[in-house]
Parts: sequence; C-alpha cells; structure tokens
Amino acid sequence: MTIATADLFDERGDELDSLGIQLQDIGGRVAFDGSIRTVRCFRDNALVKATLATPGRGGVLVIDGGGSLDSALVGDLIAGSAVENRWSGILVYGAIRDREAIGRLDLGVKALGSNPRKSAKDGVGDLDVPVRIGGVVFTPGKHVWADADGVLVER
Repeated sequence: MTIATADLFDERGDELDSLGIQLQDIGGRVAFDGSIRTVRCFRDNALVKATLATPGRGGVLVIDGGGSLDSALVGDLIAGSAVENRWSGILVYGAIRDREAIGRLDLGVKALGSNPRKSAKDGVGDLDVPVRIGGVVFTPGKHVWADADGVLVER
C-alpha cells in the first residue's frame, strides 16, 4: 500500500466509508489493500478455506463471522494458503487462531481476536455477497484499504 488511510481519507473522504470497529493487527503485514471478496459464515470456515485456496490476485477477503469469538475462522494453514495464492489480506469480523504463526506471514490479517477452538467445516455460508459490518457495507469488487489507523472502504 502506498498511501496511509488517513491521507487517503483526506483526499477522498466523500467516496469512502470508515470502519468504526477496532480490529486487531495480527498478520505480518499491517498495511494492505485490494479488491474485495466476501464470505458470510458463522462458526464454519469451509468457504473461507476454499476461497483462500483460489488465486487472490492481490485481493482482500472480508469475512463476516457475525462477530463471534467462539471459534476461529482462520488459522495458520488457511492463512498460509492465502499467501501462496497471492491474497493481500484478510479482514475477519470474528476470531482467528495461531496468531503467532500468522504474525510471521507476509499477509495482512485484521480480526476481532483469537480463540484456539476450530470451527465447523460444513460449508454453510454465502460467498461474494455484500456484507454489513459495523454499519459499513463491503461490496465484492469494490476496494478496501487497511493499515494501523483502520479500514476504509470504497462506496
């Protein structure tokens, strides 16, 4: 990412939404951006795993886990797959696990927190649908920017 979110908001604020929810920086890359893909799921990460195993083309996967911290939607193996498939980052409105290992990866990962418990693998959820997190709509194909200051989303 070549521009800080604060500077980007100063330049293009009317075109952007700012996520008010404070996600933790967990990945080895703090600043990242890319085209949005989405998964909506609750305590089931099968769609997350399948999506991050596809070519990311520098995109960002936004996961709406309903804010649940009861089980992890991303672990080190899934995050490693994202790196191999050239994803720029992952935003998780929920929990991850293996935070130390994920912190060593060249991948942006922001999440509410962590929990060592695995999630289900039934494939329940929605792929590439608009998701609303904290009043901000993440629309597949739009752009998202993230850094230490927060997350900006193209309207």
